[in-house]
Amino acid sequence: MTDTPSNSDSNSCMSHQLVDGHVVDPDTVRDVTRFRKAARQELYAKRKSISLDARRTTAATIGQMLDQTIGDPKDKTIAAYWPIRGELDLRDWMSAMHARGATLALPVMPAKHQPLEFHHWTPQSEMQMGHFNIPIPTATTPLDPDIIVVPLLGVDAAQYRLGNGGGYYDRTLARRPQARTIGIGADFCQVQTIYPQPWDIKLHTILLAP
Repeated sequence: MTDTPSNSDSNSCMSHQLVDGHVVDPDTVRDVTRFRKAARQELYAKRKSISLDARRTTAATIGQMLDQTIGDPKDKTIAAYWPIRGELDLRDWMSAMHARGATLALPVMPAKHQPLEFHHWTPQSEMQMGHFNIPIPTATTPLDPDIIVVPLLGVDAAQYRLGNGGGYYDRTLARRPQARTIGIGADFCQVQTIYPQPWDIKLHTILLAP
C-alpha cells in the first residue's frame, strides 16, 4: 500500500526551488534579489557621477596595483574584459601586459545563461560585436586563463562580488577553480554585504583605488 502525501508534505516539497543547481528558499531569493537591485541602482549612480578623467586616474592606479599583484606576467595567460557601463578601462594595461610577454584573453558569451569562454586577444585583434553589443575577438581561440581580472560594481567585506546581475562570472568561476581571481574597482564599490547565496563565488584578491 502506498502512502499518499499530505497537503503539508506537498507544500513543504514545493517550498524550495532550484537555482543554478542549488536548492534555495524562494522567499530568501526574492528578498536578496530586491536588495541587490536597489544596491546596483545606487552603485550605478555613484559610478555615473565620477568624471572620465577620474576614471582614467583610477584605472591607471589599478594597473599599477595589478602589476605588483601579478608580478612578472611572462608566460601567464590573463583574462581581462572590455569595459561597458562605465567600468574601469584597462585596455592600455592589457596592451602593456601583452608587450611584456603575457597572453591576454577576453570573455565571450557562447550563449545566454551559459558560462563564459575566454578567447585570445592582442592589441591588433580584429573585433566584432557579441551578445549585449560587447566587442569580442573575431578569431575564436579559447584559452584557459591562469588569472581572471573581474570588474566590480560592488564587493563586500567577505570578497563576494556584485556584478550586473546576469550571473555569468559566477557560473564561469565555479567551473574554473584553478584560476586566480582578482576583482578590481573604485573605492565606492565597497558594501557591507551582498548577502551571498550558494552560487556566489568568493574572489581571491580585491584591488580598489580612489
